[in-house]
Amino acid sequence: MAKPFVAVIMGSDSDLPTMQKTLEVLDKLGIPYEVKISSAHRTPDITHAYVKDADSRGCAVFISAAGLANHLSGTVAALTLKPVIGVPMDSGPLKGQDALLSTVQMPGGIPVACVAIGSNGAKNAGYLAAQILGLSDPDVIRRLADDRAQTAADIVAKDQAVGKRLEN
Repeated sequence: MAKPFVAVIMGSDSDLPTMQKTLEVLDKLGIPYEVKISSAHRTPDITHAYVKDADSRGCAVFISAAGLANHLSGTVAALTLKPVIGVPMDSGPLKGQDALLSTVQMPGGIPVACVAIGSNGAKNAGYLAAQILGLSDPDVIRRLADDRAQTAADIVAKDQAVGKRLEN
């Protein structure tokens, strides 16, 4: 059986700079993933075919990112029973507020987990996907624990450096 992977779907290539944060987290944690650009509005048949294909090949979690009216996340959720994490993009005249609302306001029975708008949300989407995969893979949980420990150690080191600078 193929190793479970994360499918990262973006509505536009303009979402890639923000979603790079997701890919960095997945890379750091050794989580396999693939990336697809597909629009719920402009390429609905391609979106449908991709989600069904990824589902059949062992995709365990979908991460979907779009701005403005983020219908991509809801479309993906309607096509799969796997977890879908929506990342509202910080774009358009409302700076992502419209994407946030369209991501979280889903009808009952078609859930989309929603993270914060923009790059922090993109980063957290990677971590949330890893936590979901970790439910059935203790190695992923270990890597997540190591990552958190390193983050804590980095903060302690920065605190000590600031303390030393202020003593002088």
